[in-house]
Amino acid sequence: MPHETAVHEEHAHVFVPQHRHHFETEEQQREAGSFGMWLFLLTEIMFFGGLFFAYLLYRNWYYPAFAVASVQLSVRLGAFNTVMLISSGFFMALGVWAAEVRKRELLVWMLVLTTFFGCVFLGVKYVEYKEKWEHHHIPGASFSVAEFVNPAAYGIDEKPLMPDMAKHTEIFFFLYFAMTGMHALHMIIGIVLLGWLTWRAHRGEFSAGYVAPIENFGLYWHFVDIVWLFLFPLLYLINRHLVH
Repeated sequence: MPHETAVHEEHAHVFVPQHRHHFETEEQQREAGSFGMWLFLLTEIMFFGGLFFAYLLYRNWYYPAFAVASVQLSVRLGAFNTVMLISSGFFMALGVWAAEVRKRELLVWMLVLTTFFGCVFLGVKYVEYKEKWEHHHIPGASFSVAEFVNPAAYGIDEKPLMPDMAKHTEIFFFLYFAMTGMHALHMIIGIVLLGWLTWRAHRGEFSAGYVAPIENFGLYWHFVDIVWLFLFPLLYLINRHLVH
């Protein structure tokens, strides 16, 4: 009987508020969550990888159109947004550290700052999208190639494109909106989750050693940052050329 009791106690679950019953230990639960996040990020890499491949393929086919279309993007705004995302990633890293050392107030502030810089990024992206709308560079029925066929009429110091090549600028903007739009969607989802995590951090849920949600979200947020570090040079810099 004592042996059976010992065996029972050995395999018994130790329940804490965040400990799910189907995990033997909290460490097992943490490792499973981390593995799940890395698996999710792997699928995200494949998804964005497909978009990157399509972009590079069409860029190789229609380079003149892509080169001229990319000049329509503001390097200044793109660089500013890069600084905003790097800053948000820095404060997110500090947030993970604050959770690990159980500094509740510091964690809350780091999450708030991460949210702030993320919102600034989205605000700048709205300004860029609004400009594309005003210039009729949204792919679809209203898309206009007039600025590329006859740039002098719009005060643009660029060589005109032949109409057949100019129409391929729509492919550039389609990929631009697809890639940056999906990235912005991931940002929006992240900001919503940041609000939820900030509320939980304020309640002190991550001040007793339970930091897995903060760590896993940190991986997600850094992935979003890294995607932008590829998008910025590919869309804003790689196709640019000297103005004629």
